[in-house]
Amino acid sequence: MNATTILSHLVSFPVLGGESNLSIIHWIKEYIESHGIPTTLVPNEENTKASLHCRIGPAVDGGVILSGHTDVVPVKGQKWDTDPFVLTEKEGILYARGSCDMKGFVACCLATLPTMIETDLKKPIYFAFSYDEEIGCLAAPDLIKHMQKTYTETPKYAIIGEPSMLEPVIGKKGVCYVKTEVNGSAGHSSGIHKEISAIHESTRLILWLENKMKTIAATSVDDRFTPPHSTIHVGQIHGGVATNIVADYCSFEWDIRVIPKDDIYQIFEDYYAFCAEREVEVQKKFPNFKITNTLIHPPVPALDTKETDSIVGLVQKLTGNYTWKTVAYAAEAGQFHEGGYESIICGPGSIDQAHRANEFVTQEQLDSCVVILEKLVKEME
Repeated sequence: MNATTILSHLVSFPVLGGESNLSIIHWIKEYIESHGIPTTLVPNEENTKASLHCRIGPAVDGGVILSGHTDVVPVKGQKWDTDPFVLTEKEGILYARGSCDMKGFVACCLATLPTMIETDLKKPIYFAFSYDEEIGCLAAPDLIKHMQKTYTETPKYAIIGEPSMLEPVIGKKGVCYVKTEVNGSAGHSSGIHKEISAIHESTRLILWLENKMKTIAATSVDDRFTPPHSTIHVGQIHGGVATNIVADYCSFEWDIRVIPKDDIYQIFEDYYAFCAEREVEVQKKFPNFKITNTLIHPPVPALDTKETDSIVGLVQKLTGNYTWKTVAYAAEAGQFHEGGYESIICGPGSIDQAHRANEFVTQEQLDSCVVILEKLVKEME
């Protein structure tokens, strides 16, 4: 099957982040094993989801991992012109949820499998396909650890096929989502002087976060990124029941995106310390005052591949694109980098099309990706 036909199968599995992906992962497993390549599944504790990895070629050091995820984001509330789970071609454009992010890359990997098998590879190529990437890159750490236990040899490179228009991406920001909940005391608004408004206290915390971002931006810069500093942003806030009632509860959700040189955990520690200070102060007036912080998107590490790393030269040679760029979105590349592999993001399609109605990848991008992977096979000969 060619990449387009395989993609039509992959997008037909409406597997959202957080849901069981066994339907699509078993289809991929059967496809790979039909070509005589054994696969290994890495299930979650409930056995409702699984990642997959396999090796094509000899068990020697220096191979390359091709990484992709099998889950997609929801389509609910979006206005699609076509069925989002049926690949629809219009004038060389392939529409479907996941066509761009990132089943297109997975399809290209699978379409190139016969070429990999027929070639006398001197260095191995690995597939590493995960689940729950869209809700926090949750499965990649276990997948990486399992691969390291399974294979006695050590791969050198990891190519993560997120949509980049096949341009090498050497850096991305680390990211985490946090929910902060504040408990105050309810009462008539005329008595605000003797009550503790959870909304008022929340605004103090939010202002602290904004000021923290300004402080970091003034002292830590990486010009490869736009903006060239770490960011902190509050995206949702909920609290209060009426204008004339002091709010006894408020919650807000915020995200932090750090450049590689910044320590996301140090920022958390500073914020938690400020929260503790507020608790001590406010509890003098209202002993039940409490601030609770919950990670709703665990920290995903930044990617900090140097432009002089050999993976960059390899991918530039394969693509014929001798530029590079950085991105701010979450991806598993930082996790593979932490696993000890020179890592880079490079895949078909544009991130501008991801997560939106009428998501698409062009046939040209898909075909070009297959050519690039075929060139990779030649490099591994």
